[in-house]
Amino acid sequence: MFTSYIAIGDSFTEGVGDELPDGRTRGWADFVALGLAQAAAANGDAGSVRYANLAIRGRKLGPLIAEQLPPAVDQRPELISLNGGGNDIMRPRVSIEAVAQQLVDAARTVTDAGIHLLLLSGANPSLHLPMGSLMRRRGNELDAAVRVHLPLDDVTYVDNWADERLWDIRYWSQDRLHLNPLGHARVASNVLTAFGVPVPAEWGVEEVAAGPASATSRRTADYYRRYVLPWVGRRLTGRSSGDGRTAKIAELTVVDPTAMPPL
Repeated sequence: MFTSYIAIGDSFTEGVGDELPDGRTRGWADFVALGLAQAAAANGDAGSVRYANLAIRGRKLGPLIAEQLPPAVDQRPELISLNGGGNDIMRPRVSIEAVAQQLVDAARTVTDAGIHLLLLSGANPSLHLPMGSLMRRRGNELDAAVRVHLPLDDVTYVDNWADERLWDIRYWSQDRLHLNPLGHARVASNVLTAFGVPVPAEWGVEEVAAGPASATSRRTADYYRRYVLPWVGRRLTGRSSGDGRTAKIAELTVVDPTAMPPL
């Protein structure tokens, strides 16, 4: 059981797609922290789990590691999670091997500091995106390139990319690039299961998974206007959706196992 946990990453880890009524993002990493806190409380250790989330949307892997890894390691948590590379593989040109090597080098930095690393892949949105076949091929290549280096001591790998349940459109937000609350809860379930931590029944992960698959919906002109064109515009002007944003939970903070709202 980990009692201190820091998440680093991009929009996937920040929780984009799982927005609460007050505008804050939640996401799978928050769910994992909540699951750890609830498990600790069940063992009589309520208030013992601390959590921080340094992830910022839009970050490519190089800046992500440079900006977020040092402050995460400096806080000396028992667990750090790392996901990245999704923004890299959507660029016109990318070296898959270089991205994989950055992930492995970051993993060694974490474990050399005596901290356990949760290394995880993002879910696969390619069935629902324009030019999805290119993203699927690159995602498959990145997944394989990382696996070549596994297993690593003190590293737990969770392969969400290969989770076929997460391919279903019902797990994705309206932009089809980011998971919705159901998708984030499933990723958290994958992580907690890898650690042998019970998944809270009220999340309904198993019930949702047991339901029938959804039909793939069409991409309309409104979809391209609302989501695709703004993304293209940011690429052409060198802007990022994370410009000006800071970490949502910069310092390790006690997790109240009753504080976060349900799905």
